[in-house]
Amino acid sequence: MFKRSLFIGALLSITLVASPLVFAKEKFEKITEVEGISEYNLDNGLRVLLFPDQTKETVTVNVTYHVGSKHENYGETGMAHLLEHLVFKGSPKHKDIPAELSSHGARPNGTTWTDRTNYFETFSANEENINWALSMESDRMVNSFIAKKDLDSEMTVVRNEFERGENSPFGITLQKISAAAYMWHNYGKSTIGAKADLENVPIDRLKAFYKMYYQPDNATLIVAGKFVEADMLELVNKYFSPIPKPDRVIRPLYTAEPAQDGEKSVTIRRVGDVQMTGAAYHIPAGSHEDYAAIDILSQILGDTPSGRLHKALVEEKLASRVFGFNFQWQEPGLAIYFAEVDKKADLSKASDAMVAVLEDLNSQPITDEEVERAKRTLLKNIELSFNSSERIALNLSEWLGMGDWRLYFLHRDRIEQVNTADVQRVANSYLQRNNRTAGHFIPTDTPDRVEIPAVANVNDMIKGYKGRAKIAAGEVFEPSFDNIDSRTVETKLSNGTELSLLSKKTRGGSVVVSIKMSLGTEKSLQNIGIIGNATSAMLMRGTSELSRQEIQDEFDKLKAQVAVAGGTDWLVANITTTNENLPAALRLMHKVLSDPAFDKTEFEQYKSTLKVDIEKNLQDPQRLAFNEYSRKQNPYEKGHPHYRQTFQESLDELSALKLSDLTTFHQSFFGGNHMNIGVVGDFDQNQIKTELETLYGNWNAKNTYERVPDPYKEVTASPTAFDTPDKENATFVAAIMLPVGTNSDDAPALELGNYIFGGGFLNSRLATRLRQKDGLSYGAGSFLNMNTQDDKATLGAYAICAPQNLAKVEIGFKEELSRMLKDGFTDEEIESAKSGLLQGKKVSRAQDRELVGTLRRNLVVDRTMQWNKAYEAKLEALTADDVKSVMNKYLTLENFSIIKAGDMSKVEG
Repeated sequence: MFKRSLFIGALLSITLVASPLVFAKEKFEKITEVEGISEYNLDNGLRVLLFPDQTKETVTVNVTYHVGSKHENYGETGMAHLLEHLVFKGSPKHKDIPAELSSHGARPNGTTWTDRTNYFETFSANEENINWALSMESDRMVNSFIAKKDLDSEMTVVRNEFERGENSPFGITLQKISAAAYMWHNYGKSTIGAKADLENVPIDRLKAFYKMYYQPDNATLIVAGKFVEADMLELVNKYFSPIPKPDRVIRPLYTAEPAQDGEKSVTIRRVGDVQMTGAAYHIPAGSHEDYAAIDILSQILGDTPSGRLHKALVEEKLASRVFGFNFQWQEPGLAIYFAEVDKKADLSKASDAMVAVLEDLNSQPITDEEVERAKRTLLKNIELSFNSSERIALNLSEWLGMGDWRLYFLHRDRIEQVNTADVQRVANSYLQRNNRTAGHFIPTDTPDRVEIPAVANVNDMIKGYKGRAKIAAGEVFEPSFDNIDSRTVETKLSNGTELSLLSKKTRGGSVVVSIKMSLGTEKSLQNIGIIGNATSAMLMRGTSELSRQEIQDEFDKLKAQVAVAGGTDWLVANITTTNENLPAALRLMHKVLSDPAFDKTEFEQYKSTLKVDIEKNLQDPQRLAFNEYSRKQNPYEKGHPHYRQTFQESLDELSALKLSDLTTFHQSFFGGNHMNIGVVGDFDQNQIKTELETLYGNWNAKNTYERVPDPYKEVTASPTAFDTPDKENATFVAAIMLPVGTNSDDAPALELGNYIFGGGFLNSRLATRLRQKDGLSYGAGSFLNMNTQDDKATLGAYAICAPQNLAKVEIGFKEELSRMLKDGFTDEEIESAKSGLLQGKKVSRAQDRELVGTLRRNLVVDRTMQWNKAYEAKLEALTADDVKSVMNKYLTLENFSIIKAGDMSKVEG
């Protein structure tokens, strides 16, 4: 709860609330309100969007600047993104922003795109945090240091990020296609920038760019979450109004891309294990009336499994995977379609087949059924996004970049209004040969040009737009341990299935479900290999009564987002839907889990796609390094349920995998008698328990279940290196196994010590050394996974870097580990880390999708939230000496296994 000013309006009567509202109106100009979101303007030009949501114990602060890569000049490519990094380096009032973000338990980030840049943080809703976030964002808006020393270190970090992107066949192909598609407009340039520009841009040009665009009249502040609007207006006024409106003028961009005179093509030849073919077509801006129909068209063409490209390429075994998407930009963008092809397959056949599907829609017209299916999927995702104020706060950045945040709602309305004729029209208009990136110049007497219509004026388009009624707000729910326990009902079905039910009123009537099925015994699961994974992967591909597409259609009709995943001895199914659709969604999920079709055609498609995915990993430094990390942390004999395969072993098993293996596995191990189910949100507990009893109470597995233990094993440290030629990025991983589980007395200190060493947000010991100071790595840190039932923990440190920097990264890791073990921690570090960890855990409890997993897992280990309460109390009581002692008790440099992957010909000794 807020301490004083922010919640005074909630605690006093309606009459008293009126006073601060009137006071706020004297300082702010209210522009509009749409579906619970209010827009205000400050005198200095700052736009303010407020989205109160009393159902969450969190607040999200998001500042969007109307500047992106399209605003960069010659020699400045990548500057907007580079500046995004530097704005985290500090300001006069907030000298160490990463440390502050960690100490406040925030979930932060910054992102740069073509039309906009944004910075956001989600944190626990209290007065101190809100004041801090607004103070920090207002100070770095105009007072960020943008120092030469920071540019020197961060430039290499961004260059490392650039090099990481160079490793992706899809990423580099997309970049080259975009570059070929745009002759003049900056949309053709990658947001990450040119390597030469990153390495040579002068600090004065970066400062000038910052001073030009980082100003209140070029920004929109979005605050969403638990607060009182009148009080938030006062705070926004306090922190942002003192910033003066600048005198400079931002001149509008006027470069427009002309219509193409013919198809274009580009070819990339690099080392890799997968082929790709793509086609891009110019389309109108995201605010244009045609865009909704184009969105539906791309869903019809690129979806799996109903999409036309999937049916023509994947089902015909010309490609392993297809997809399509649009770049929804402020100015005319691109519709892009891709096919991923096995390296031994005929790429030209796949390319020809893809183009035939895309550009011959007159002979195979779009159908009403396809349009309605696509609309259901798109509208479901939009509607579910409205149930989260945090997601809305971040989504609005994209629409602000396009011209106005209300376009988000207008786009939804337009999708609803699209008909089949609209989709056919945009297909015929934009999916044409002369508008495609493929082919060569061909002389012709009658040029066939595709003119892309322009948007006249976004302001006129949204003028007077009111939207719809506000979504039901739900109840105020305090995510304290005691409150969660008091509201949670634990019960069982007749066959022993355990339930953890927490019913509460939520925004939009949302509800989340998490189902865990435990399978087999150590003996019965011997030599299962990838069969368990494949069985789980095939479940959503059809039941005895419903095809893969029909399952997807039914879940869309129920406004349900679902995910099913599994391994050798487990399966997890998650559902997010609304209260009125929950019973039907549970019934459909039961059908998916209990009655799979294991269709032969779908099985062959699954194998083909997985084969390409695994083959891609064979030359991916990051995948190779982290797979080896898992192998070292699970030192079991081949055939054991916990054994981790090499990628080549997975390929060999995939080749031998038979459909009958999946059927046998499902019949032997699947059942409802070894399930744990968590439900959180707006639902009737008695109704759902009765529903679950009907579905799972009499469904029992043939084979018995007994948990496969996973104890600590002492493993001799050993180095491993993988050579991945012609890869511009490398990966460093250090791995160690420890005899500590979550029930260990040393667990809190180990977690806190790891948080300081490699956790937090860019301010851990490793990140500070390898990224902030040495500028060697875009991503560096450590992670800790502690077993809840066995005394075993796995700890890993990592860094992504250029191959020539691998040795320097290893030195940096070893020096920081040695320094930590020798010198320990400062009291300030300990208190800041405790604050960050504890607030981060509270934020997690406030997210229903995370809370439901916690409640489900508590069933397995027979815990309530009182265990978490006691654990956090132990963490809160730790001293610097306590943490140093525990870290020295378990960590020694000699016991870390070092794993490296990259182009070893470039490694410097």
